Amino acid sequence: MIIPKLHYISQGNTSKEILENIQKACTSGAELVVLRYKDASEKKYLKLAKEVIKITTHYQTRLIITDFYKLAKDIKADGVLLEASEATVTFVKKHLYTWQNIGGYANTLADCENLLDYQINYIYLGPFKTSDTENNTKTALGLSGYTAITDVLKTPTPILAYGGVSLQDVTPLLNTDISGIAASDAITQDFDSIKLFNQLLNASSTQEQRHTFE
Repeated sequence: MIIPKLHYISQGNTSKEILENIQKACTSGAELVVLRYKDASEKKYLKLAKEVIKITTHYQTRLIITDFYKLAKDIKADGVLLEASEATVTFVKKHLYTWQNIGGYANTLADCENLLDYQINYIYLGPFKTSDTENNTKTALGLSGYTAITDVLKTPTPILAYGGVSLQDVTPLLNTDISGIAASDAITQDFDSIKLFNQLLNASSTQEQRHTFE
């Protein structure tokens, strides 16, 4: 299974705003969208997800669902991103199609190692900086944090940096051996930045560095 090097984490205070932003992201060339709908019930999330997948399917954009793995299977999304304990990975795998991937959040080396033990498909490592969009209770890693972790891990599993990542941060982050970027604020503020992110990541549709999962 292939994963792009740039992920857009959806943003918006209402389902309408989220839908509009995802539409703009897909129009601007996003190859993968992570659907986040903070504090939404499963019913509300499902209603929104059904609308979102119409858009992502039209643009051939991959869609990742946060946490609601049964919903991810029902609408045949490309996978699920778990913000819950990494111990749920094995359980979730049993409820997904074999072609669906599973990602997980990590903040420390130990978090990463635990996720790798569960044969996770990719890891969101961060936050890079404190961000209004992400969980601010976690320690911001900064460049030195990423370097310290990736130097030890040496894993083929894709590691993506998230949390307040701007265009100016991409090149320094790539030098820490992370695989890609998950961005929210920077893209929502300027959807044209998707093209610039892809250029910096060398991740355009023709130049994308592809990661193959077992």
